[in-house]
Amino acid sequence: MSTPVEGESLFTPRNFAAFLLVSVIWGGTWLVIRDQIASVPASWSISYRFIVAALGMFALAAIRRERLSLAPGGMRWACLLGLFQFTLNFAFVYNAESYITSGLVAVMFALLVVPNAIFGRIFLGQQITGPFVVGSAIAAIGVALLFAHEWQSSPATLSEVLLGAGLTVCGILSASAANITQAMEGAKKQPFLALLAWSMAIGVVINSVFAWATSGPPQFDTRTSYSLGILYLGLAGSVVTFPLYYGLVRKIGAGQAAYSSVIVPVVAMVLSTLFEGFVWGPLPAAGAVITLSGMVIAMRGRASPPPRRATPEP
Repeated sequence: MSTPVEGESLFTPRNFAAFLLVSVIWGGTWLVIRDQIASVPASWSISYRFIVAALGMFALAAIRRERLSLAPGGMRWACLLGLFQFTLNFAFVYNAESYITSGLVAVMFALLVVPNAIFGRIFLGQQITGPFVVGSAIAAIGVALLFAHEWQSSPATLSEVLLGAGLTVCGILSASAANITQAMEGAKKQPFLALLAWSMAIGVVINSVFAWATSGPPQFDTRTSYSLGILYLGLAGSVVTFPLYYGLVRKIGAGQAAYSSVIVPVVAMVLSTLFEGFVWGPLPAAGAVITLSGMVIAMRGRASPPPRRATPEP
C-alpha cells in the first residue's frame, strides 16, 4: 500500500493565480446566465454553451498534444461528470435565476464548501473540524438574511423565492457531487482535458434530449448579446476555468478549491447591483457580511491541505 502524500497549498503562486482567475471569471457568468434564459429555454442555452465548450476543450487538448481518448473505465467517469456538473448543476442554476437574482444565487453557492466537505469526509476520508462547522452555520444565517430581503423586496411570491432557493440547493449538491467525483482516484487517472471534453459532450447530449422533450425543437436568440454570451460562457466560463478549477481540485482538494465561492459572490453581487437593480440596505448588507465572514471562518478551519491518496503501485 502506498503512503499518502500531502496535497499542494492553495497559496503557492501558480495555484493562487488560477484560483483568482477562476473566481473573477465565474463571478461574471451569473449575470450573463440571466440574459441567456430571457428568451430561450434554459436547457437549449446550456446545450449551446457546452457545444462551444466541448469543441474548445477538444481543441485545447489537441493544441497541447494531449491524447483525446480515455483510459479504460474513463467513459464511466465522463458520464458521471457530464450528468452531475454539465447537466444537473447548470439546469438547476439556470432555472433558479428565473426566480431570484443572479447575485443571490451566487451568494448561496458560497455554501458549496459545506457539501464538498461532507462528501469529502464520506468518500475521501477528509476531516471536518469544529471551526468549519461553526463558520458554515454562521454563513447559513447570513444566507437566510439575504433571502428575507429577497422576499421583502422582490415582486416574486414567497413560493417562487423558495423555489429559486430549492433549485439553487440542488445545483450546489450536483456541483459538489461532480467535485468529489473529479477528486477520486479513478477520475484522476484519466487524461485531464480529454475527460472534461468528453464530459461536456455527454452533457450536451443529455441537455439536448431533455430540451427537445420539454421545449420542442432548438430555439435560438439572434441578438448579438445572446451569441456573445454563449461564447463567453463556453470559452472563458468553461474552457478557461474548468481545467483550472478541476486542476485545483486535484492538487489541493475539493474543500479548498471551493473557497473561490467566497470571491465569486462578491463579483456577482456588484454586477447584480449595477445591472439588475439589486438594492442594498441594512438587512442584505448584514447578510452578505455574515455569509462571507462565516465562510472565512470555515476556510480557516480547513486551512491545511487534505491528504491525497497516492496511486497504488502496479
